[in-house]
Amino acid sequence: MNNIYNTLINAAKNWPDQTAIFDEYGALTYSELFEQTELLKDYLISKGVSSGIGVGIITNNSRYFIISLYASVGCNAVAMPISHQQKASEIINALEEVKIHLIISDSEQHASIGENCNRISLFDSPLFISQTKRSEKDPVVDFVEDIAFIRFTSGTTGKAKGVLISHTSALERVVAANEQLQLSENDRVVWVLPMAYHFVVSIVLYIKYGVGIIINTNFLAESIIESVLDKKGTFLYASPMHIKLLASYPQTIELPGLSKVVSTTTAISAEICNSFEKKYSIPVSQAYGIIEIGLPILNLKHSKEFPEAVGYALPAYDVVILDADMNPLPDGEIGLLGIKGPGMFGGYLSPPTLKNDVLINGWFMTGDYAVRKKDGLIIIKGREKNVINVSGNKVFPNEIEELINTYKGVKNSKAFAKVHPLMGEVVAVEIEVEKNQEIDKEALIMYCRKKLSAFKLPQFITIVDEIELTGSGKIKRV
Repeated sequence: MNNIYNTLINAAKNWPDQTAIFDEYGALTYSELFEQTELLKDYLISKGVSSGIGVGIITNNSRYFIISLYASVGCNAVAMPISHQQKASEIINALEEVKIHLIISDSEQHASIGENCNRISLFDSPLFISQTKRSEKDPVVDFVEDIAFIRFTSGTTGKAKGVLISHTSALERVVAANEQLQLSENDRVVWVLPMAYHFVVSIVLYIKYGVGIIINTNFLAESIIESVLDKKGTFLYASPMHIKLLASYPQTIELPGLSKVVSTTTAISAEICNSFEKKYSIPVSQAYGIIEIGLPILNLKHSKEFPEAVGYALPAYDVVILDADMNPLPDGEIGLLGIKGPGMFGGYLSPPTLKNDVLINGWFMTGDYAVRKKDGLIIIKGREKNVINVSGNKVFPNEIEELINTYKGVKNSKAFAKVHPLMGEVVAVEIEVEKNQEIDKEALIMYCRKKLSAFKLPQFITIVDEIELTGSGKIKRV
């Protein structure tokens, strides 16, 4: 039996009657969660799911995401969560990139992207399963062992990469993180983030340590507050957008049971943190998470004094600030952030790349510029790459540009981030128009809406005389 599934087995033994999940379907104890996961696991085994099989999971935030995730790894398969908010064309592209074998979804429409879609009638709410054209004899990953998850991120060029995370790495991450977070069976986390993007140093951690997971059906401040009060939430792990909504909530209210608030996904302003702390008397701690490593930096120590800082390296990790030549810089100077420690990824899926071929002198280079103070406090100053982060959802400029460039009359385009007071960032686009052509901006947005998820849609479009290019013909970015 593999390690990650063992954490669920142990949780059911240690805390059988404790509530594991609160969601739209009600409450589910740890023993019930294990029993339902076993049902799906046995079903998948009967369908031939085993080591080497890739399972795409496309569900809403609910118990069925967690059940599907654990049932898949319980069969020794490789699980790849896919956001249900993506358009069909985006999901198809992801499936073609990874070439998984099966799709599990709570939506028949999403499952029908595959072939031979069937209903799984094991639970009160149905799941659907379908097959892809990939042969069962062709493993989804054949150059790294013990892989549990595939999670997409971006490379330094902005192109998405499939990050390979093993059972061992995932557990090393959650153990290292919980040395600081100190979550236990006495805690209940209020969940508002998309599970498809946040599940290793979060869902896996909570299951391992018996934490109750309160899954919110929406991210409005009133709903989050209701979850904290009615379900006795003790820990909020959220994005700056959620923190801002709560800070701006018009009513005066106390959240006496809430002991920790951690902001992740993107930078949060000191102004928002201070406003939240003033309203609820709870400081906001930033966390620095990265798919290739986990959660190596956290600001629990001085979050009130320095809310703009991502914090200190956790005890298990080392950090370094390097110049462009990969030489260490002294404290106080801005440079490139490198990290080393437990739980590192196994490699990238395509092209097949091993971890050791990516590391530089053992350091994983994050692509972020940062500064470290004398006491070790880390402050992120900017991103080396140009990923646009919309409320925790990452948008790749190339994807936007490639679509817009297919629109009649567009010669070239450039997508970039524009700061937004609520969303953190939104997509802005500059367009170079072909000679004697005109662009209807509203019609262009409708064109994009057919192909892109809502959070990827351009919010600002500017017509420019020329898109500046580098000497090699690539778009020159800031």
